[in-house]
Amino acid sequence: MLLPYYQDKEYEAGCDEAGRGCLAGPVVAASVILPRDFQHDTLNDSKQLTATERFELRKEIIKCAISYGVGVASPGEIDEINILNASYLAMHRAIDQLKQKPAFLLIDGNRYKAHNDIPYECIIQGDGKYYSIAAASILAKTYRDELMKQKAIEFPGYSWETNFGYPTGAHRDAIREKGITPLHRKTFQLLPAQLELF
Repeated sequence: MLLPYYQDKEYEAGCDEAGRGCLAGPVVAASVILPRDFQHDTLNDSKQLTATERFELRKEIIKCAISYGVGVASPGEIDEINILNASYLAMHRAIDQLKQKPAFLLIDGNRYKAHNDIPYECIIQGDGKYYSIAAASILAKTYRDELMKQKAIEFPGYSWETNFGYPTGAHRDAIREKGITPLHRKTFQLLPAQLELF
């Protein structure tokens, strides 16, 4: 059973990101403020849910949330400032989208860069512990998946409609055959290093 809040703050926002380990596409973060009495039987870490469940829950989250925001850091920004700082940037942008300034932030993971002097707590595997982080994980994941499906039409052949930019065999085979796109992260190891033969 997930917990409704961490501290006794009027507006406590959960934050999470999606797409950190991808070879292509942006990193996307979301921030969600839920009512203090919010409860849900099936809301959980987005990775524990099917795609259908995530999209159904997204409708409920958007309907019930006091406020929510989504932030994006582009592949170019990832290459320029590295994936960790780009994840912070996307999270800051998501927080800036909130109509209500939160009094406290719950961050999924073990590291975060403070923003706008808002106090925070990092929660390892927080998307499986707190409703607001779980909700943020669902918004980030569904927004990013939809974006990569659109980009799969623009850049066919990389199977982004199913792998969403993650390093699958099909994705790496396409990189070998077709080369890279403007959405690929050039600072990432796009193909495994070749073993030297002696």
